[in-house]
Amino acid sequence: MAGTEGGRGAGPLLLGVRHHGPGSARAVRAALAAARPRVVLIEGPPEADALIPLAADEGMRPPVALLAHAVDEPGRSAFWPLAEFSPEWVAIRWALEHEVPARFIDLPATHTLAWGKDDEADAEGELTGEEQPPDPTAETPTAETPAAGTPSSEPPSAPDPSDPDIDLRVDPLAVLAEAAGYDDPERWWEDVVEHRGVGERDAFAPFTALEEAMGALRETYGVGGRDRDLVREAYMRLQVRAAQREFEDDVAVVCGAWHVPALRQKASVAADRALLKGLPKVKADLTWVPWTHRRLSRASGYGAGIDSPGWYGHLFSAPDRPVERWMTKVAGLFREEDRIVSPAHVIEAVRLAETLAVMRGRPLPGLGETTDAVRAVMCEGSDVPLSLVRDRLVVGDVLGEVPPGAPAVPLQRDLDRSQRRLRIKPEALERELELDLRKEIDAGRSTLLHRLRLLRIEWGEPAASRGSTGTFRETWRLRWEPELAVRVAEAGVWGTTVPAAATAKAEADAVGAESLADVTALAEHCLLAELPDALPVVMKVLADRAALDTDVGHLAQALPALVRSLRYGDVRGTDTGALTEVAAGLAERVFVGLPPACAALDGDAAEEMRRHVDAVHGAVGLLGDAGGSGPGSGHGDLRVRWRAVLRTLSARDTVPGVIRGRAVRLLLDEGELGADEAARLMGLVLSPGTPPADAAAWIEGFVGGGGGLLLVHDERLLGLVDEWLTRVPAEAFTDVLPLLRRTFSSYEPGVRRTLGELVRRGPGKQTGTTTAVAGIPGFGAEPDAGRADAVVPVLRLLLGLDDDELVGVAG
Repeated sequence: MAGTEGGRGAGPLLLGVRHHGPGSARAVRAALAAARPRVVLIEGPPEADALIPLAADEGMRPPVALLAHAVDEPGRSAFWPLAEFSPEWVAIRWALEHEVPARFIDLPATHTLAWGKDDEADAEGELTGEEQPPDPTAETPTAETPAAGTPSSEPPSAPDPSDPDIDLRVDPLAVLAEAAGYDDPERWWEDVVEHRGVGERDAFAPFTALEEAMGALRETYGVGGRDRDLVREAYMRLQVRAAQREFEDDVAVVCGAWHVPALRQKASVAADRALLKGLPKVKADLTWVPWTHRRLSRASGYGAGIDSPGWYGHLFSAPDRPVERWMTKVAGLFREEDRIVSPAHVIEAVRLAETLAVMRGRPLPGLGETTDAVRAVMCEGSDVPLSLVRDRLVVGDVLGEVPPGAPAVPLQRDLDRSQRRLRIKPEALERELELDLRKEIDAGRSTLLHRLRLLRIEWGEPAASRGSTGTFRETWRLRWEPELAVRVAEAGVWGTTVPAAATAKAEADAVGAESLADVTALAEHCLLAELPDALPVVMKVLADRAALDTDVGHLAQALPALVRSLRYGDVRGTDTGALTEVAAGLAERVFVGLPPACAALDGDAAEEMRRHVDAVHGAVGLLGDAGGSGPGSGHGDLRVRWRAVLRTLSARDTVPGVIRGRAVRLLLDEGELGADEAARLMGLVLSPGTPPADAAAWIEGFVGGGGGLLLVHDERLLGLVDEWLTRVPAEAFTDVLPLLRRTFSSYEPGVRRTLGELVRRGPGKQTGTTTAVAGIPGFGAEPDAGRADAVVPVLRLLLGLDDDELVGVAG
């Protein structure tokens, strides 16, 4: 190797780096070009050696990560992330471009994952899964993690943790920065490494200086209580020796700077092998997975992360004038967000950043100077738009790509095929996806996302649809996180394709469900995910649970989700006949058990039961519609029986007032109770003989939840409430006030304003059952048929109905 020139000594070329440091990456590239080694050794799991050639594939775009997971327990996993500006990635690419062998030399993942299994308390780094083993890259104490070894002629031993001179949490960068007079380690690193030019000096000089600094730190701080790094370094020394036997001293080693003194020390082979004897093992698989800049940041919990991956990526990729190019990016981002930013802003921001660097004694403007300049010039001193710069540029949402030829579990390959077929690409940036289920491709996307949710692969989260409440529309919030690759590997135990795996998972979840509501929710998910093969098992479990469950609250809680599922027979073409039968039987049991279950309830239990009554009322309406024809046609009288239950609830004195009031309100809405009868019942409840608290609860049940329009359009009811309220004794008024306040505060502002005007005028002074509100704009004595007909075309367009269907709906 042209090796001993320029200050390089004999032996392997040890290039100590900071993980994800663009300055280290540039220095590694220059040192490799100058030394031209015959083999490149890189810190990483040796099982991944076969994956190295994929780094040259055109489809491989960093950031990416090596993923290792236990074969028998896929959730036990570890990542080795690599960005474009990572020194390890630069070394891999250099070796591939120059046809030089590249090998990983860190402790094998088979031991690393087993370590995590034996000692969960020591798990650290960027991890996934319920039980998380340490990430070797995260634990590598380059500039982010504590010391882990001591240079000596013999293998080092751990110091006494009780020694007050040993700082177990020492940050090597912080120590070096403090020694240089800096209070910010990142700023020190930028000044001495990131802002240093490459090519005009000795290519090996930065590594020599860093090795000396790390050697001094390890002499001072020892291993810092991290005995496992001693094992890793012993394995690395053995691999370096093996490479030297094959390539002599034409060997380059790229590893965390903290390890360099330990690799340089003279330790016997026997001593190193003794450290490795008896290590636990598990069978492990490795592959490449996409990664994101966001997951490289320390905010994600990644131990060897950096604060500003987007900024570091810019420093590495910018060919020249990095500050000017950065300010141009910031200006482009603000313009995309409709902020006014001109070229003059960019020029002034660059000038201010350079001036700040001079005033602060820095060789070039760093992230701090550019941020201050952007805040002052482009953000007018506000941190609000500046937060957008940090999120989108300083950190960033760059998502890497992995070529199709990378090893993957069969389920991952099927998911990739589905994503390509449905033209739905994973992205790191969160976005909303609007779906129209009447379109084949959107229906397929919805089905895929629902199946993945069943498999606990949370790529998408359902969101509220904007502008439409129809069942043919769905809105999803999508964001692909790297950890989902582990979820896919875990879900691979259920099947080799997404439909098969989701079916098996749904069947297992049904058998293991703890409550009836869980089973009904699962049935709904199966319909959404179009899993007809799973429905028989789910329906059998549902029927068995429903037959054994005697808690009316559980039955009432389960019925709405079950009935909601019936809608998908129209939207998705699913046969829901069996589901209708089970739902009807569940409704019958609710009808029988509800009146006794509503007796003698306290305030909280009564409010909860009132919500159940509302939910069952809506479910019976949907079930009655579904039972009008087809398999469930025998259930068309469910509404009749439900109204009888409501009458029973409204008349029983043992039923809490909030439930009795709600029953009367629902009967009035259904047209089963006339306005005169409703006024009579209200008058009875609000009579002087009823305790004020009970009367207030009845009012809450009757006019709560949007019932304000009842009082607007029927002034007799408002007059009864007004008269009762004026008769409430002063000592009881403070007790009923919270109930009334909660009831009336839920109304729309316009309804509250109208009620206030009516009360001021005096409700009930006009005749008629449903009198018009005189003197208030928007109300007439009679409905205006002409104005009503004018909205029919708009309703037809919104609902997608023809004339006959619209008439049926109106009827």
